[in-house]
Amino acid sequence: MDGRIRGHGQSGYPDKAAKRTDEGNEHVEQARRFARYYVYEERGYETLSWEEHPDRLNTVRVALEELPLEEFERLFGDFYQQMTSYFDEDTESVVDIPANAEEPSEILYRKDIYFTVGSDQSTSLERAAELADAYDIDLEKPPERETASWEAFTDAVADHPEIDFSGSLEIGAVSDLGMFYLDDDWNEHVVDGDAPVDRDPDARIELLPVEFSSLERCQEFLAHHLKCQIRDCFIGMGVEPPAEFRVLGPGRLYYTKRYGKLDMYEEYHTLEADVPTA
Repeated sequence: MDGRIRGHGQSGYPDKAAKRTDEGNEHVEQARRFARYYVYEERGYETLSWEEHPDRLNTVRVALEELPLEEFERLFGDFYQQMTSYFDEDTESVVDIPANAEEPSEILYRKDIYFTVGSDQSTSLERAAELADAYDIDLEKPPERETASWEAFTDAVADHPEIDFSGSLEIGAVSDLGMFYLDDDWNEHVVDGDAPVDRDPDARIELLPVEFSSLERCQEFLAHHLKCQIRDCFIGMGVEPPAEFRVLGPGRLYYTKRYGKLDMYEEYHTLEADVPTA
């Protein structure tokens, strides 16, 4: 089982996407997202993409909150400086505003976040790699469905208590500053920041210009932003988020567009929205 829905039986909306309303199609997408999450939760298979993985996003959020301020500045100082340049004429921007941007204040700035395993976990890494080789497992590309070799590998890992990565993940690298914007003709443009590693990120910051009173406040808001992305994961599955993640504010751009377009959703992305969070 790989988390994909091959078919569905119901009478609430047409089976063919072209005949459904936008909200009908969104209900189908919710069911698909929930199915992928259910397989991940119940069977432990990585059926979730990094963008829709609430557990991974929350691990990043906690790690970001716990960063010493000096380390946060090293990793996210360019983001903070770019935000500040919008509101303080004495602060130089990190990246130039594109000449064809329709509205500079609506440029979405992006920064990808990558985890590493703490340096004190070298023994666990080496032993896990040895077992992966023994069972012919590529740890960079875990199988999308259950296989005998993968099941044997995970059983072997469970039998070796010295392989323990709990509490060892840390933010090891971030991308350069990127952006998303619309031009005068409302065409979308994506400018990716250079990535430090050749793999998908573990999380992505994507925010419009925000005025921060301090670097500490920037760190707090980025953590809240990731909390909003976790909220989006659950809302996108059609389920109520856990209490900790019933928050308001900007999350993923993907869901911000949906909240503004589909009447079935509240304006969760707006901090001032009149939406119950308790």
